Amino acid sequence: MKTGGDRGYLRIATEEAFATREQVDAYLRMLRDGTADKGMTSLWGFYGQSPSARTVQVMERLLDVGERRIADMDAHGIDKAILALTAPGVQPLHDLDEAKGIARRANDFLAERCAAYPDRFIGMTAVAPQDPHWSAEEIRRGARELDFKGVQINSHTQGEYLDEAKFDPIFRALAETGQPLYIHPSTPPDSMIGPMLEAGLDGAVFGFGVDTGMHLLRLITTGIFDRYPDLQIMVGHMGEALPYWLYRLDYMHQAGVRSQRYERLKPLKKTIAEYMRSNVLITNSGVAWEPAVRFAQQVVGEDRIMYAMDYPYQVEEAEVRAMDNLDIAPEVKKKFFQTNAERWFKL
Repeated sequence: MKTGGDRGYLRIATEEAFATREQVDAYLRMLRDGTADKGMTSLWGFYGQSPSARTVQVMERLLDVGERRIADMDAHGIDKAILALTAPGVQPLHDLDEAKGIARRANDFLAERCAAYPDRFIGMTAVAPQDPHWSAEEIRRGARELDFKGVQINSHTQGEYLDEAKFDPIFRALAETGQPLYIHPSTPPDSMIGPMLEAGLDGAVFGFGVDTGMHLLRLITTGIFDRYPDLQIMVGHMGEALPYWLYRLDYMHQAGVRSQRYERLKPLKKTIAEYMRSNVLITNSGVAWEPAVRFAQQVVGEDRIMYAMDYPYQVEEAEVRAMDNLDIAPEVKKKFFQTNAERWFKL
């Protein structure tokens, strides 16, 4: 694999994770003292403590935002990586000052790394939604002082979702700065994880998509894009299955609005499918599957689907090759790999 655009496009990977030692140590402490929820215990009990070759490699790659990461990018033909603090960020932390401190220091560290490799790394701001007003200020700092190009929030925050009114300062800051919001998965909260956890389906295999897809639907159906019509929300993993449910989502949502069964379901200016085509952006992180990519391009729009690797959790040369070999027009492939990311992240 080669970088440099020898195939007619650069490869910009749009959902790539890093961690700080301070963040990981906080997770390990929560596992030890019993304050981690069931999902975090399952996920980071594995990634943070397993001695397996895979988990050791993932941890080493998460913590390296330098030459090792650059070497991996070179080996897999990745020209640029858009980096964000790995899930679940600081959102599970109960000590608010600790959460904000870890997020702010992670942002400063990422800004320094992006400055060291300006042609390879692009940053997204980490926030602590537990304090929406502080998070709004950190979004402004990320955009104006750190030159970050977006904001990542890892789905729910201790069981609370961004459609709650308390989180509106975050959306006001996004609107003010023109930054996109990437909703990255996290394990479902204790209130819904039980049947998935007992079946081994709580993480990336299924639970991530269930929680994140629902999160995006909650935002759409409670009118986030009517209140903020220019807002762009990104989700990975081929849209967390929503493109494939769009017909039924629209049909049943409209039926629910007409029925007046639910207090929170009010008439919207557009259909769910129309919001998906005007305000939602999708990356293929973890889904290097041509039928899924082409279907999403068909129903959401070829200008709204972007490439991602999901480094370091899913690093497969075969997946990069599969996307290189997509049976789509060259101009559409360049949008997928390069120019959509340049447009929506304002690179």
